[in-house]
Amino acid sequence: MSTIQAPPIFSLQNPKDVSLSDIEAELQLIWQGYGGDNPEGTAAVRATTFTFVVYEPEETQHLLAILGFYTGPIDGILGPRMVSALKAAQKTYGLPRTGKADEATKAKLREEYVELRSGKNPTRPLATDFSGGEEGYGLADAIAAANPCRIIALFPISGVDTGVEAQVSAYCPIQKRHQNTLVCCEYITLRGTPAALERIGGLIEELLIGELPKFLWWKATPDEENPLFRRLAGVSSTVIIDSSAFPEPEAEMLVMGSLVEKGIAIADLNWRRLAAWQELTASAFDPPERRTAIKEIDRVTIDYESGNSSQALLFLGWLASRLQWRPVAFHQEGGDYNLMKVHFVAADQRPIEAELAAIPLADVGEVVGDLIALRLTSTNITANCGTVLCSESGCMRMESGGVAQSAKTYQVTPLFDQKPSFSSVSNSSAGDEKCSTKKVWQSVRKFSS
Repeated sequence: MSTIQAPPIFSLQNPKDVSLSDIEAELQLIWQGYGGDNPEGTAAVRATTFTFVVYEPEETQHLLAILGFYTGPIDGILGPRMVSALKAAQKTYGLPRTGKADEATKAKLREEYVELRSGKNPTRPLATDFSGGEEGYGLADAIAAANPCRIIALFPISGVDTGVEAQVSAYCPIQKRHQNTLVCCEYITLRGTPAALERIGGLIEELLIGELPKFLWWKATPDEENPLFRRLAGVSSTVIIDSSAFPEPEAEMLVMGSLVEKGIAIADLNWRRLAAWQELTASAFDPPERRTAIKEIDRVTIDYESGNSSQALLFLGWLASRLQWRPVAFHQEGGDYNLMKVHFVAADQRPIEAELAAIPLADVGEVVGDLIALRLTSTNITANCGTVLCSESGCMRMESGGVAQSAKTYQVTPLFDQKPSFSSVSNSSAGDEKCSTKKVWQSVRKFSS
C-alpha cells in the first residue's frame, strides 16, 4: 500500500502537563505568548473550525509517547505513525514486530510505564531510532492539514482512580496558511479511569468550541448506559463509529438504529467502505433491459471475511431498503461458515431469502469483516438478474464453484487501491468501466430482525 509523506508540521507547543482548571488559560497563553516568528517567518493563530473529540479505549498511544517511541500528536488515532511506533517498541522489547497493539505489547508498555513513574529506569533503553512520519501520516495529521481544529483526546485507563491527568499542545501544518499566518491545531489530552473521566463530563463539554460543529469519534462500543457517551453524543453534531470493531455486531447494530431513531446522527466508517459495492450493484441494473429484472431477485448470498458481520448486515440492510423488502425472520445456523439466514417479504408479497457466510481466509485484510463476494439470483430461471460482485479472493471462490458462469460478474477493487474519485471495476461481459464513489459519511441504517 502506498503512503502519503507527512507534510512539514511546526510544533508550537509540545505536550505540557496542566491542571484541569488551567486548560483554557494555558491554551490562551500559547496564542498570546507567541509573538516571534516561526521557522517559516510567519505568525500562528488557533483554528476556529470545529471540535473533534476522540474517545480512545486503549492508552497505547500515550504510553508509546511517554516511553519515547511515538513523537506525533496525542490524538488517539491509529495511523502509520502509530504502526511504526508499535514496531519500534516491539523490536526494543523483543516482541514479534506485528505493528499491532496486541495484549503482550500493551502489557509490556504498561510495565515499562509503571517502572518509569516509580523513578526506576525502564528495563531497556528508550528507542532512539524511531522517526515519526517516515511511513506517512495518520488521520489526525490529515485533518489538521485540511482543517486545523481542536482535538480533545480521552484516554480511559485501568487501575486506581487518581483523578484525571491533562496535557495541552499545539501543532501547525506549515502549508496551511491564511495570508502570512499559520492556522494551527490544538490538542487537549485527558487521561484517567473511566469513572474519573465520567466525573469531569461537564468540563469536557465546556471545552467544546462554542457554536461550531462538534464531532465525537467513539472508538469503544457505543453504550447508551455510559453517562459520558450519553452526554457527549447529546451535544455532538455527529457521532463517528467503526462497526468493524463491534464484538457482537448483530446486537450492536440494533443499538445504533435506536440512537438514530432518537435523533443522534451516526456516521459509520464501515459504511463508507461499502460505497463501491453499492454503486456497482446499482450500476449493474442500469441498462434498460435489466431494470425490470431487479424485481425478480429473491436470493441473496453475501460472503465476508470471518470475524465481523457488520459490513454484510449493513449491505443487506441497504439492499432491502432500496428494494422495499420487509424482514420477517432471522436465524443463525452456525457451522464452518457461521451461516446466518434472513427472510424478507417484498412489496408484492414475494418471499426473499438472504444467506450471510463468514469465510475464513489465510490472508486477512486490515479491516475485519470486509465483503469478499455478493451474488444476486432468482428462482425464476428466465430472469435476467443473475449478478456476482467479488474481490479477487471472492471471484476465485465463485469461479471455483462454477457460479459465476451464468451471471454478469464484476470485480470490486480493494479500497486502498481506489483513486480519490473512482472505484476501478472490470465487467466480464461489457469490458472495463469506472464508477464514481461517494466521499461522505452516511448514517447507519437500522437493520432489525
